[in-house]
Amino acid sequence: MRDSKLPGRTLTLAAALLAPALSHATNGYFSHGYGAASEGAAGVGIALPQDALAAATNPAGTVAVGNRVDLGLDAFAPRRGASITGNTFGTDASYSGDASKTFFIPNFGYARQLNATTAVGLAVYGNGGMNTDYASNPYARFGATGSAGVNLEQLFITPSVAYKLAENHSVGVALNLAYQRFSAKGVGFFAGFSSAPANVSDQGTDSSTGAGVRLGWSGKLTPTLTVGATWASKITGRFKKYKGLFADGGGFDIPENYGLGLALAATPDLTLAADVQTIRYSQVGSVGDSVASLFAGTPLGASHGPGFGWKDSTVFKLAAVQRVRSDLVLRVGVSVANEVVPASQTFFNILAPGVVKNHLTLGGTWSATKGGELTGFFAHGFGQTVNGANSIPPGAPSAGGFGGGNANVHLQENIIGISYGWKL
Repeated sequence: MRDSKLPGRTLTLAAALLAPALSHATNGYFSHGYGAASEGAAGVGIALPQDALAAATNPAGTVAVGNRVDLGLDAFAPRRGASITGNTFGTDASYSGDASKTFFIPNFGYARQLNATTAVGLAVYGNGGMNTDYASNPYARFGATGSAGVNLEQLFITPSVAYKLAENHSVGVALNLAYQRFSAKGVGFFAGFSSAPANVSDQGTDSSTGAGVRLGWSGKLTPTLTVGATWASKITGRFKKYKGLFADGGGFDIPENYGLGLALAATPDLTLAADVQTIRYSQVGSVGDSVASLFAGTPLGASHGPGFGWKDSTVFKLAAVQRVRSDLVLRVGVSVANEVVPASQTFFNILAPGVVKNHLTLGGTWSATKGGELTGFFAHGFGQTVNGANSIPPGAPSAGGFGGGNANVHLQENIIGISYGWKL
């Protein structure tokens, strides 16, 4: 008899090996790109597949990269923190969320051409995440004890198949198998505002598995212009141990996202590429619902209950890829996004300050004479602060308030990555 639990067990095994190194955030809590070549070019990839992780962005690209394997490792170093100002419960103070400083994020890609029109692939990567670790608890003045923070990790295992409809057009479909882990600490004082007080904080690590699809198309409209489109479905997730923290009884879905891209061969050696991506954070209750309902009497964990109040993220990415020698390719890119954390929602987002909007990336690939490609990149997420606007309710907790004032949240990021790929 076939074991119906096999996919979940496979995800759990892979996550046991990889998930401890998957905490990161760039565009909200999604990665800015997948695979070192894309990450060095601001994350573009919808119309510009460059390695065997192409399906993570657009599965139609699997048929364009040939037979190859890519192995990579990123080192992610965020600097995050918060301050509280104008509060009547104590003196103003600033807090560092950097007790955990650096995270290592592995990735793997495999692509195989079955024939002239069909290819299959497998990509394994960290889709996104968020980590804060406050040795000094920002919520201590409200009754919290111990250190505070959250840790969210998302691992994707993405098998894909791509098919050439014609010489210049291809389509692809990928199965996104998602494994999530989450833990929270030091926010037990919110139990008095929860529908499940025992499941708000310090419940250890919980996990969730789910599945969705990603569809993609790529078309070469002229000899120099390629366009692409991709869409990924929402993936259902739930953290039962934290059903008193997250809306809808611990619901934590991975949001739907979609994008368009183009790649222009400006010269035989220079390609200009651009993507626009939308991530629908607002459609996930625990992420998009406003925390204001908490202060109006709706408890944490309730159906359509309070969340982090994030808006949808729209990211514009622009990159140039220049072949300077037969064995050397250089990349540069920039991405610009809207702010997902409103100024009115910063009190809860002390735990999840995903406020970075702009990235600058540099990268390159060196090809060895005997085969093999060594790719590296550097990405900088420019420091961004969101100052609260009446984000802490006035009054005492017994009356639904926290002494007024504002929470201000900050995030800056640096990422260095390297990968080695070879053709089969």
